[in-house]
Amino acid sequence: MATTGTETVSNDDSMDFASRQALSGLSLEEMEKLVLSLDLPKFRAKQLHTWVYAKCAKSFEEMTDLSADLRAKLNNIARVPLIEQVHLQVSRDATRKYLFQLTDKKIVESVLMSFQDRPTLSACVSSQVGCAVGCTFCATGYLGFSRNLSSAEIVDQVMSIQRESGQRVANVVYMGQGEPLLNVDEVIKSIKILINSVGIGARHITVSTAGIVPGILRLAKEKLPVTLALSLHAPDAQTREEIVPITKKFPISELIDSLHQYVDATKRRVTLEYVMLAGVTDSPDQAKALSEMVKDLNCNINLIPFNPTTNEEGVTLYERPSRDAQYRFKEIAERTGKTVTIRLERGTDIDAACGQLHNTYLQEQTAD
Repeated sequence: MATTGTETVSNDDSMDFASRQALSGLSLEEMEKLVLSLDLPKFRAKQLHTWVYAKCAKSFEEMTDLSADLRAKLNNIARVPLIEQVHLQVSRDATRKYLFQLTDKKIVESVLMSFQDRPTLSACVSSQVGCAVGCTFCATGYLGFSRNLSSAEIVDQVMSIQRESGQRVANVVYMGQGEPLLNVDEVIKSIKILINSVGIGARHITVSTAGIVPGILRLAKEKLPVTLALSLHAPDAQTREEIVPITKKFPISELIDSLHQYVDATKRRVTLEYVMLAGVTDSPDQAKALSEMVKDLNCNINLIPFNPTTNEEGVTLYERPSRDAQYRFKEIAERTGKTVTIRLERGTDIDAACGQLHNTYLQEQTAD
C-alpha cells in the first residue's frame, strides 16, 4: 500500500478502464462508502462529489485540491464518467443529440435542447435500452426491449451532456428511450440524485409515461414534486389500444383515476401529451371527447404534431396533420379552460424522433 498523509490507497497497476469504479451517477452516500472502502477519510467523498457534480470534472487531473499522488492512485482504480459518447449530431437550432454507449456496449439516446424564449437548457434522458410498450408511431419501439438502465446510467447522461457541452442543464425530462415507470425504482433513485447531487429542482424534472398505473401510484406515494406527463394520444379506448397497446392492460378510465390520485397526493398539475396523427387522432370529435374526459382533471395539454418515422421495413405508418387541423383541435380543447400548447419542435434535421438516431447508427454499424 502507498500512503499519502493519513490516507492509503492501493499501489497496484491500474485496472482496465471499463472495470474501474465510475463516480458520475453516484450519490454522496455511495461516494462515502467508496472512499471508506479505500481507507480514505470520509471528507474526500465531499470533495469528489463537488468535483463531479458542481464542477463537472472530466478526470481526476482536474481535481486540484487532491494531491498529485492521490489523483494518480484514484485514477488507477476509478474513473469519472460511467458511459461513453459514441456519436453526436448538432442541429441548425443548436439541439444536440447524443448516442451513449453503456459498459455492456448497448446504446441509448439523450438530447440537449435550448429555446429562444427560455434562458435554461433541457436534457431529455433515456430510462431503458429500447422499450417494451410498442407504441406504433415510436421509432424506439422498433428496437425492442433490451434492459433497464441503472440510476447511475440515467444520471450520467445528464452529467455527460454537461461535460461535453460545457453548459449547465436546468431541466430534465424522462422522455428518451424506454418507459420510465417500468423501471420505477431506478428512476425514483435517479430523480433523488438529480435533486440532491446535480442540483436540479424537482419542479424542473418531468417523468413521461405511456400509462403504467402502478408506476403512477408509486410515484404519487413518493410525493416528489416532479411533473408527470401522460402520453395519452387518444381519448377513446379503441384508438388508443391500436396505437398504445399497453391500454389493454391499463384501461383509460383506470388511468385517468390514477392521475387524479397523483394530483391529490402531490398537488402538482399533470401534463397530457397528445400526438397528432393525420386522420387517426386529429379530428374535431376527438378534441371534444378529450375535453370532456379531462374537464375535472388539473392538467395542461401538449399537442405533438407527428414527426414521421419509418418502421423496420422502411414504411411510414402515419402522416403529419395539417396546420389547420392542429389549430382547430387546439381551439376546441381550449374551451375547457385548460392551457393547450402545440409543441415547439427541436432538431428536426438530425433524426429528431426518439429512437431514430439509434436505428440509423445501428444500420450504419451493420453496413460496416
